[in-house]
Amino acid sequence: MVTVKKVTTKKEIKTFVNFPNILYEDDPLFVPATYSDDLEDWNRKKNPAFEYCDADAFLAYKDGEVVGRIAAILSRRANKTWGYNRLRFSQVDFIDDEEVSAALFNAVENYAKEKGCGEIHGPLGFSDMDREGMLVDGFDKRNQFFTYYNRPYYNEHLQKLGYSKDVDWIEYKIEVPAKGSRQAERLDRISNFVL
Repeated sequence: MVTVKKVTTKKEIKTFVNFPNILYEDDPLFVPATYSDDLEDWNRKKNPAFEYCDADAFLAYKDGEVVGRIAAILSRRANKTWGYNRLRFSQVDFIDDEEVSAALFNAVENYAKEKGCGEIHGPLGFSDMDREGMLVDGFDKRNQFFTYYNRPYYNEHLQKLGYSKDVDWIEYKIEVPAKGSRQAERLDRISNFVL
């Protein structure tokens, strides 16, 4: 049986922040986020987003072990700016167990109902300066520390829960041409023309 608990103590928030490091500890493509930054995000005295956001973090337990995490964020500022009534889900990670993912998203859906929200979307952070999005492709590439990482099964779980992709965000790797190459000379000419 899966139990989801709202994070209320400093020890639990540390467990919440550290969970991806445990989940992906043997995955060479996972790049950990900056632990202290993620921890500070949940410090209501230090994170200015709490002036315009309500948020709670949740941990999922199965057989006494942490097996997932998710956050629920109501950004009143974003809702006012964009004219909608949405709740954000964030920092979602879970083992490949449909009971776990269903329990986590049930917690967020209940939080959305409590806050009077008609929609849920994410993964998004407190602001656009936080990590956002979920991998749907490129699982053979190492992630960046400023992007979320997830395994392919996340998408399957979310689809089964009735969630669908809203937009594609595409990440590109740009190769810088070698100095003195034709490509570098061409870029120099273009940039000088633009100037």
